Amino acid sequence: MNIESVHRDPDGVTFESDERTLRVEAVTDAVVRVVYTGDSVEPPEESPMVASLPDGDVDWTLGESEDRFTLATDGVTLEIDRETAAFTWRDGDGNRLVREPEDGGKDIAEVTPADLATGDDISSPRDSVDRTAYETKLDLEFSDEEGIYGLGQHEEGISNYRGHTQDLYQTCTKVAMPAIVSTRGYGIMWDSFSLSTFHDDQHGSYFWTECDNQQEFYFVAGPDLDDVVAGFRTVTGQSSLFPRWAFGYLQSKERYEDQEEILSVAREYRDREIPFDVIVQDWRYWADDDENTDYSPIEQPDDGSWGEWGQKSFDPDRFPDPSGMLEELHGMDAKYMISIWPNMLSGSNRREMEDGGFLMDEENVSPSPRMEQGFTNVFDPDARELYWNQAKEGLWDHGVDAWWCDSPEPYHADWDIPVKMQPFERTRFNADTLKSTIDAEFMNAYSLYHSQGMYKGQRSVTDEKRVVNLTRSASLGQHRYGAITWSGDISATWEVFENQIADGLQFTATGNPKWTLDIGGFFTGGREFSWFKSGAFQNPEHDDPTGEGPEADDDDPTKGEGDGHAHKDPGYRELYVRWFQYGAFLPMFRSHGTHTPREVWRFGEPGETTYDTLVKFDELRYRLMPYIYSLAGWETHEDYTMYRHLAFEFQDDPEVYDIADQFMFGPSLLVCPVTEPMYYEPGGAERSTPIEGKAKAREVYLPEGTDWVDFWSGEHYDGGQTIVADAPLEKIPLFVPEGSVVPMGPVVQHTGETDDTPWQVRVYPGADGAFEVYEDAGDGYDYENGAYATTTLSWDDATGTLTVAEREGSFPELVERREVEAVLVGEGRGVGHEPAGDPVTASYDGTETTLEL
Repeated sequence: MNIESVHRDPDGVTFESDERTLRVEAVTDAVVRVVYTGDSVEPPEESPMVASLPDGDVDWTLGESEDRFTLATDGVTLEIDRETAAFTWRDGDGNRLVREPEDGGKDIAEVTPADLATGDDISSPRDSVDRTAYETKLDLEFSDEEGIYGLGQHEEGISNYRGHTQDLYQTCTKVAMPAIVSTRGYGIMWDSFSLSTFHDDQHGSYFWTECDNQQEFYFVAGPDLDDVVAGFRTVTGQSSLFPRWAFGYLQSKERYEDQEEILSVAREYRDREIPFDVIVQDWRYWADDDENTDYSPIEQPDDGSWGEWGQKSFDPDRFPDPSGMLEELHGMDAKYMISIWPNMLSGSNRREMEDGGFLMDEENVSPSPRMEQGFTNVFDPDARELYWNQAKEGLWDHGVDAWWCDSPEPYHADWDIPVKMQPFERTRFNADTLKSTIDAEFMNAYSLYHSQGMYKGQRSVTDEKRVVNLTRSASLGQHRYGAITWSGDISATWEVFENQIADGLQFTATGNPKWTLDIGGFFTGGREFSWFKSGAFQNPEHDDPTGEGPEADDDDPTKGEGDGHAHKDPGYRELYVRWFQYGAFLPMFRSHGTHTPREVWRFGEPGETTYDTLVKFDELRYRLMPYIYSLAGWETHEDYTMYRHLAFEFQDDPEVYDIADQFMFGPSLLVCPVTEPMYYEPGGAERSTPIEGKAKAREVYLPEGTDWVDFWSGEHYDGGQTIVADAPLEKIPLFVPEGSVVPMGPVVQHTGETDDTPWQVRVYPGADGAFEVYEDAGDGYDYENGAYATTTLSWDDATGTLTVAEREGSFPELVERREVEAVLVGEGRGVGHEPAGDPVTASYDGTETTLEL
C-alpha cells in the first residue's frame, strides 16, 4: 500500500490509497486498533469478540517525515512507512518490539463466503453469505530471542511457538484463540473467527486468515505480560467471577445413571469427610427409550442408545424427583452441575426448535451419523432464547446450580476416523465440516454465541447465582460469559498428561484465564480403529485385573453399571494420582472420564498411599482457598491470570521460555507435576508392570530473579539453577518464592465452611513481600457494584513484622472479626499440607494489626 492521503479525526487516523484503506486508532495508551480493508471500515462494536471500548480520550500525536508517519501515545509508538505501510512497533521508551517486513506486512484478497461453504444452507450472524470478504495475511519479523505464547489449545504440548506452525479451528480437543503474547512485552489479538494459521520458521513469520470482513487486530504494549493480558481484556471484557464453590472439588464421571447413584456418591463423600463441593451429571439423564418419545425424526443406532439426546429434561423413571434430589444435595452443602447439548435428536425440545426454524442444516454434515442431529442455530438470538427457556423449564427450575455445555464446536469431524490424519488434511477435514453449516467468517464462533445465550438467559432470571458454564470450546471474549473451557475428551497416557500442562498455559496466555481438563484423562482404555480413544490402560471389556470379578462391587450403590476396572490397575492409579496432584492447582479442580469410576475411594482405602495422597491434595486445595479465591478476585478486578506460564512471572529469564512442565499458580506457588511413570509401566490390555530401580525424583528449574523455599521441607534454594527434587508418589515438587505471604485456612468439607474460618498465614522469609486477600459474598453479582473487600498482608523481612492493613471495602456478609494465625516458615515449621503448630495469633477487626514473627 502506497499511502496517498491521510485523514485525522479525534479517534484515530485513516490512510488511503486507490484500492485500500488503513485505519489506526488509539484505544488506550497501550492498545491500538488496526483495520486494513478494501471497503469501508466496520466499527469495533460490530464484533462479537468486543465487549466495549473505553470512552475516555487518549492523548496521542501524529508526526510526519519524508519516509514515515509516527503515531505515538505515552505507552506505544507506531511507525508507518509511506511507500509500503510497513509497521514498526516500539514501546514508550522507543525500544523496538516487533515489525513487519520492509516491503509491507499487511495483505488482503477478496473472497466470497458462499464460495468457501461446503453446504447449501449456511447459518450466519450476517444477512447473507453472498458478500465480499477478505483472505488476510500479516507478516511479522520477530527478534531471535523472544518467546511467543497463546493461540489457544492444540493438543501438542508446545511451550513456545517459535519455530512452529499452528492451524486454528475448533474440534473436540482443539480450541482456536487468535492471540499471541511475546516476552518482548507486547501482544497481538486478531478479531477473527475464521480458519487461520500462525507460522514461524527460518523463512518467515505470519498470521493468515481465510475469511474476514476486514483485516483487524489489536496491538497491546506491556511491558509485562500481565499488562498485555489486561490490554486484551480492555477489548474483550472483564472476566466474570465464579462463585467460591466452583473452586472446590468437582466429582464427575461418564456417567451417573440415576438419582440414587448421585445421592449415594454425595453421601459417601460426606461420610468419609473427604472435601467436595459439586457433583456433575453427564449426558443421558434424559429418556433412554426412544420408543416412548413424543417426537423422533432421526434414526437411532440399533441399540437405541442415544435416546432423547439433547432433551433438557430428566427421565422420570431414573430421576423420579429431581427437585427432591437437588434439595437433598443442597442439604449436604453440595452443588449440582448438568450437561446440556446444542444437538437434539428427538423429544419436545427438538420439535420446538424445528417449528421455529432454529436448527442448522444437518443434511450437509456427513462425516459421522452422530453429527446429523440438528444443532441449534446459536447465531440466531431467538434460537438462543428458546434454548435457554428449555434449559430453565426442564432443569434450572428444579434447582440446578451450574451448566456443562458440551459439544459447542459444534462438530468434531475426526472423532470416528480410524487413523489420525496429517495436519493439513485434518485441518481441511474439520474446517470443511464446520463450513458445511456455518459462515466461513464465523467458523470458530459457535461456542461464544452458545455461552452468551446461557449467560444472558440466567442473568435475566437472577443475580443471586453466578453463571458457571463448563464448556469444551472457546473464542476470544468468552470469559465474560461465566464460561470455563475444559480440554476435551483426552486419553489417559503419560504423554497426553504432560502435553496438557503446556496446552492450558497457551490457552490462558490469550487473555482467557478459565481452563481445566479431565483429571485422569477421559479415555482410560483404547479402541481398535479409533486414534481418538487411545488410553493406555484397562478397557471396560477387559477382565478385572485384581481377579475379583465384576460381582465384587455389585452391592456398592455408588458404582454404575458401565464402570470398568482401570482404577484397580496400579499403573493407572499412579497416573491418576499424578494427574490429581496437578489438577489441585488448576482454575477448576474436576475429575472426569469414562471406562472407570473416579471417586476417591475407588483408588484404595485409608492407609493406602493412593487414597491418602488423593485426600491430602484435596484437603490442600481447600486449605489454599483464601489464596485461590483471592486470585479469582484479581482475575476479575485486576485482569490477573491464575494459571501462569513461567514467562509471565519471569519474563527476563530466557531459561523459562521453553519449559513445558512447570508453571506458576498465582504469584507464590511454583508447581512441578510428575509426568512420567516411576512405579509402574502401563500395560495396555494387560495389567501394568512394576518398574525397578527408578529414582523417585524429577529435575526442576528454579527461575532467576528470586530465591526459593521448598513447600514440603522449608529448605531454601538459590534461583537460576536446576535441581533434582524428591517426588515420591505422595507429593510433587512445590516451591515458593522468598518473600511470599500465602493465606491458607483449615481443612473444611466444602467451601461454605470457609466464611469465618481463621486465616492461617504462611510467611516465607528472605525478602519483603505482600499479598492482597479478596473477599465477597461468594455468590451473586453484587461484586459488580462494589460489594467486596480487600486486605493487604505485608511482610517486612528486616524487622520480622507481618502487617495486616486496614480493610478496604465492605459487603453485607462480611465477617467483621477474624482470627489471624501466622507462622514464619522454616525447615520443619509451617511446611506441607498440615496446619502449623504454635502460630502467632491476632484478632483482626478490619483495623491495622501487626504480628511479630
